[in-house]
Amino acid sequence: MSFFQKWKAVAAMIFVEFALAVVNALFKKVLSKGMNQLVITTYRFSIAAILLTPLACFLERNFISNLTGRVVCCLFFSALLGGTLTQYFVLIGLKYTSTTFSCAFINMVPINTFIMALLLGEENINIKSKSGRAKALGTLCCLGGSLILTLYKGMPLINQPASEVEVINHNMKSWIVGSLFLFAGSIVWSSWFLIQARIGKDYPYQYSSTAIMSFLGAIQSAILSLVIDRNTSAWFMKGTLEISTVIYAGVVGSGLCYVVMSWCVKQKGAVFTSAFSPFIQIFAAVIDISILHEQIHLGSILGSILVIIGLYILLWGKSKEAENLKNSPTTDKNGQDTLPVTSSPSHT
Repeated sequence: MSFFQKWKAVAAMIFVEFALAVVNALFKKVLSKGMNQLVITTYRFSIAAILLTPLACFLERNFISNLTGRVVCCLFFSALLGGTLTQYFVLIGLKYTSTTFSCAFINMVPINTFIMALLLGEENINIKSKSGRAKALGTLCCLGGSLILTLYKGMPLINQPASEVEVINHNMKSWIVGSLFLFAGSIVWSSWFLIQARIGKDYPYQYSSTAIMSFLGAIQSAILSLVIDRNTSAWFMKGTLEISTVIYAGVVGSGLCYVVMSWCVKQKGAVFTSAFSPFIQIFAAVIDISILHEQIHLGSILGSILVIIGLYILLWGKSKEAENLKNSPTTDKNGQDTLPVTSSPSHT
């Protein structure tokens, strides 16, 4: 029983990362067949809202009485940044690159969140301490890895015939343009964590806040889609693959994974939970090579390794800082830990 208690959180997080890698692989497949990015986002958020609303009503029965105008306004911008814009940018970047490559930018989200919190004064670095130096070194490593990912494609590492979709993506569409969209997606997603941290203080209802955010995100995505492309035929899903992808992304990617992730955060903490984010890239690489038959390039490997190393250095620094704060009776501003570094499967 103790063995099960010790390892069930690990097994749960590995399941989450595998499920999210499958979501990205399915998205890559339907995007290559011409499905609209915002239509995918609209359907996905709609399904997530339908799934989470009954859970919110059952588990958080008092959420309506605490739902103020200010909270609704914050949830609107939370849906815009963490939902609509994140999905739009990431799916465009995914269309122009590969599943493995796009997952590398997911690993950058904790780093981007930390840097933005640092600029806003919600995080601090004390260079005199080991934890502060680790946080600074981890940030620099991740920034270096992101530059390699964006600017250096490198030689192909696997000798296999490129698919027709891959040839189109790699020759006619710039790899750098796809990287910029992915980077923009990681930035707006990182800003979502800052907004969500503030929402959590005034409205600590995880299920209802996510259900409302998903509902608002679906409306925003639908409006943006109609503004950009008024072709109504894009809303009709053409086959079993598109229908199953949207349902899987809404139920598993935005629903089940969020519940499991929230449980892991409560049981083991944000540092433990976010430490598993590189697994999604490992699973994505396996799917890319074995199923989608996409090429892996040297730049993606080198940049990803540097990003992952930087991520774990930063997480170690955060963990060490939290441990020092816990053991210290008094803390100053330089040692204050005000923003957890974590990730959310509901926006992958």
